[in-house]
Amino acid sequence: MQSSLILQNLVSAPVLFFFLGVLAVLVGSDLEIPSPLPKLFSLYLLLAIGFKGGLELAHSGLGSQVLLTIGAAVLMSLLVPISSFLILRTRMDGYNAAAIAASYGSISAVTFITAQSFLNVLHLDFNGFMVAALALMESPAIVVGVLLAKLAGQSGDSLKGAKAGGLRWREVLQEAFLNGSVFLLIGSLVIGYLVTSFSPAGLEKMDPFTEKLFYGALCFFLLDMGIVAAQRLRDLRRAGPFLIGFAVLAPLLHAAVGLGISRLLGLSQGDSLLFMVLCASASYIAVPAAMRMTVPQANPSLYISSALGVTFPFNVVVGIPLYMALIQRFVPLS
Repeated sequence: MQSSLILQNLVSAPVLFFFLGVLAVLVGSDLEIPSPLPKLFSLYLLLAIGFKGGLELAHSGLGSQVLLTIGAAVLMSLLVPISSFLILRTRMDGYNAAAIAASYGSISAVTFITAQSFLNVLHLDFNGFMVAALALMESPAIVVGVLLAKLAGQSGDSLKGAKAGGLRWREVLQEAFLNGSVFLLIGSLVIGYLVTSFSPAGLEKMDPFTEKLFYGALCFFLLDMGIVAAQRLRDLRRAGPFLIGFAVLAPLLHAAVGLGISRLLGLSQGDSLLFMVLCASASYIAVPAAMRMTVPQANPSLYISSALGVTFPFNVVVGIPLYMALIQRFVPLS
């Protein structure tokens, strides 16, 4: 890996603020972000990337490459939890294996946004349709995770909400497809597309909100993520070396598969990085919320601490420049 890529990533403002949050916890500082603000900044980031994604999607159109890329992303969100479950099931019970597998089949929007910021530093272009892939990858993994937990629990206790041998699928599907982050992201994507197509004058009015404030909001949000991630490090003692190893090796394996798919699809270097990051990241917001409702037998400290305490910082600090180095080696400049 080129040392310059690591350096460019480490000295970027969002990553440095992430480290500042980690340092605050490690040295015992009382720095904390009031609870409503992280949620507000999370919603803002989703709105901004969704709107900008809709803008770019309107410009690029729904061509064959767009549809193939989105289809490949959804397929990965179905296959990753299954393969992860088979690995995790060798060392833990079915409920925990299913919940963790669902987390790794889903995505981290903040890791995706950090990768976009990294591409901007490198002056590499990327297409807005990747936001559509981001929006559609979260929900399938939740459904697969619930199914895996149901299969694993057939010989034991039934899942919460089960009746007559089945789940309340209306609640499960509503949590999977209508949770706040997915709904806002898809809604913002559609609004960006419509405004660009039918009222382009409105783009100039949105520009200060979706463009100029974005980088500062990302820094603030990653500061909070650094604090939360460092606090989760304590839970990793319960996870053991197997889960910690999985939390590092799984993103590398999934990113390698994503690189192969990117080459087959003929994606640009920028789009290839975003696709690899989607494959390699893990959800620590939407999936945990769904798993707590549908798989209460699973231990939240395991699937949250592995995704947020290990995989998220690994991808933000090491993974993104590593994936970019592989892309520069194997994906030609378009």
